[in-house]
Amino acid sequence: MNVAREDRNVYENFEIDTDILYFKVSRLGLVSFHGRNYNIKKSVPSEQLNSYIASGIFVKANANCYVNVRKVIAVEDGMARFDRNSESKLVPVSKWHQSHLRSLLS
Repeated sequence: MNVAREDRNVYENFEIDTDILYFKVSRLGLVSFHGRNYNIKKSVPSEQLNSYIASGIFVKANANCYVNVRKVIAVEDGMARFDRNSESKLVPVSKWHQSHLRSLLS
């Protein structure tokens, strides 16, 4: 039983700027955080969400999605890529935001 409790604590105590690749904001105030091997939905106060965005680590990729600039390695074919693995997570980036994200990567 202690092992399950430890696993749960890992998911509750993740580091936003180092563990999260991107997050999506829903209409209901829930935020889906996406890491390499997990997805976590949490209710986040708007002040805290705004501080993540204002920090400059997360940049808007499309209408409701923000990517971690430190984790993106390339923007190719309208997608933000997080590693060269063919099974890596990809996030669509709107044409409006592609040039801004590319300039931050260079």
